[in-house]
Amino acid sequence: MQYNRLAVGVVLLNAGALWLGTRHAAWADPTTLLTLAQANLACAVIARQQHVVNFVCRLATRAPTTWPLRLRWALAKVYHFGGLHVGMAVSGTAWYLLFVASHTRQALRGPGIPASLVTSYALVLLLVLIVVCARPSARTRSHDRFEVTHRLGGWTVLVLAWINTILVVTTQPAAGSVVDAVVTAPSIWLMLASTASTALPWLRLRRVPITVQRPSSHVAVVRFDDHGVKPFVGSVRPISLHPLWGWHTFANIPAPRSSPLGYRMAVSRAGDWTSAFIADPPSHVWVRGVPTAGMANVRHLFKRVVFVATGSGIGPMLAHLMANNVPGHLVWVTRSPRETYGDELVNEILAVQPDATIWNTDDQGRPDVFALAYEALQRTGAEAVICIASTKVTWQVVSGIERLGIPAFGPIWDS
Repeated sequence: MQYNRLAVGVVLLNAGALWLGTRHAAWADPTTLLTLAQANLACAVIARQQHVVNFVCRLATRAPTTWPLRLRWALAKVYHFGGLHVGMAVSGTAWYLLFVASHTRQALRGPGIPASLVTSYALVLLLVLIVVCARPSARTRSHDRFEVTHRLGGWTVLVLAWINTILVVTTQPAAGSVVDAVVTAPSIWLMLASTASTALPWLRLRRVPITVQRPSSHVAVVRFDDHGVKPFVGSVRPISLHPLWGWHTFANIPAPRSSPLGYRMAVSRAGDWTSAFIADPPSHVWVRGVPTAGMANVRHLFKRVVFVATGSGIGPMLAHLMANNVPGHLVWVTRSPRETYGDELVNEILAVQPDATIWNTDDQGRPDVFALAYEALQRTGAEAVICIASTKVTWQVVSGIERLGIPAFGPIWDS
């Protein structure tokens, strides 16, 4: 995947910088290594910043459909930006390890152990813990642990990094006055960028009222009244029952035409959190930041698209279908659609997709989703496939279609 290529590419660029650095006598200076570490970590944070993601995605999807398909296909991989985050986070941690080694060597030459060395060790140990808990296998086994270590650990790293950076830049042999050392140190400005990027979504943290409809025990349709936010088509937003953890991201669905204010989300049973949410719906949820571009926005780059969804994957698709500004055909594989999702939602889908392929697994059994997608491609002459399903089915469809030389896209599941 491009996601992995981006991550490896960033690591290789940093390895090249290390190789070039070893050719200079001052390459192991602690302040230089600290700057390189913080440059990577600042970029890792900024790569995930909601406003940056929206800007980059909007820019990439503005290309006209008259451009060559190969070029549009490459631009549509913009949502693999998480690979940059991973590559820079890993590289930043590696640079911090080198910084601690250099700083330790420098401290051993002095009369005592400086305070900056203590904070350096605490900081690098916490960074390594965050990286270990963020491995795909560990994240899949224990998403809650990943979230807690990533968020609370990340905030702790930020605090320790501020203390450590100020101590380091003001105690170096070449440092002048404290003010001059702080103002002129690149690492201080990098810390400011990381802090601002991290804090911005949390400045928009709020608790908002919701109403919940449960067409069945499998799904809840969450209705948000107008609270000063109108999500754009194809956006997603995290919600939680607690402001600090337990955040889960869902697609924003426009409100029905009969009641156009506010927006909706479809929460389907897919784990402990969603099961508890459906069984005992809350009256309020927490939201933060701004609505962020979802993967399926890449539809703008193609003349015609086949949308493939299984089960509640229809939620992220619905906003794009209702917008109806890119010709497309829906393939929806689900159990008893009306009984599971309700007549209102199914009627909305059929209003914009009267010829949709809706496969009822209760009546027709489990299909070959790849075969359904390919048949729809052949019949409609679409240029691309967008698939939102389980991890296994998404990979089968996306990789299978792309092996045929046709653009195909699906979620990354990296959060």
